[in-house]
Amino acid sequence: MTQNLRIATFNLESLDDRADVLPPLADRIAALRPRLARLAADVLCLQEVNGQRPPGGGLRCLLALERLLEGTRYADFHMVSSQRVSGARCENDTAARGADAVHNLVILSRYPVQASRELRHDLVDRPLYRPVTAKPKARPAQPVEWDRPILQATLALPGGRLLHVINVHLRAPLAAPVAGQKRDSSTWRSIAGWAEGFFLATLKRAGQALEVRLLVDELFAADPQALIAVCGDFNAEERQTPLRTIRGDVADTGNPALGGGALVPLDRAVPESRRYSVLHGGRKEMLDHVLVSQALFARYQHVEVHNEGLADELTDAGPDSHHAPLVAVFDLPNG
Repeated sequence: MTQNLRIATFNLESLDDRADVLPPLADRIAALRPRLARLAADVLCLQEVNGQRPPGGGLRCLLALERLLEGTRYADFHMVSSQRVSGARCENDTAARGADAVHNLVILSRYPVQASRELRHDLVDRPLYRPVTAKPKARPAQPVEWDRPILQATLALPGGRLLHVINVHLRAPLAAPVAGQKRDSSTWRSIAGWAEGFFLATLKRAGQALEVRLLVDELFAADPQALIAVCGDFNAEERQTPLRTIRGDVADTGNPALGGGALVPLDRAVPESRRYSVLHGGRKEMLDHVLVSQALFARYQHVEVHNEGLADELTDAGPDSHHAPLVAVFDLPNG
């Protein structure tokens, strides 16, 4: 006997409940809940979940997310989130460190969480860099820090197997600030300043990807047959640097003996005409992915990209996310 395991990823795109945020949360809930229901996920990785302070003050909680999940299959799932302890909710939340104001990562699981970990420069030191266009010039070189962490959870599947889920949201390819090189939030003073900012953004994104790959290698070192799923918004397409770094294809390493450590991008199975998770000015881009270990791929059934009716992020300001969710389906031994 087997049972299905459905692993999904969805960038909710700045889910929040502030009075000055439009569309309001009620409209966003009406648009997003059907998306979540259709996924019918057993494990759900979410990105861009903003944190809110509870009435009366205190640590930030994921209040908007809790409202979104009310009455859904996910309301009683185990939860791990960045900047918080495993499973903590806003009630009796004395052990939590509090959520970030923006862009928290969340893993929701039907299965018990055996362990969880948040990584940001745990495996890769902050690289030192001295901008050449900064005004005034920085002396000495300054550390370059990733914008967001990586979130990893180890889940206890039926039958005693462990599933390692890694939730990522890599830096977008938008130029990072350089001191003295911007007139305002959207206007650069020089092409050289923008180019250096773009380089810094590329460094951050590639560095995050390297840290993900090192985490994957740690898991393989403990168990070469580990069940691993790396999910999320990679802000990159298949042949771009972040995906290649995390996958570790034999075509890149040149060493077939390392093939067991390569990850498989499941969206390759989607017909090319449907292989996109974002529309940007009419251009179709596959920025959201599920990558899996060979042992998990052996149980793979199919993958779905729910991009029907996806709105263009440059022209639509509606309540739905401008990212399409993905769900990958596997069969696992039943006990």
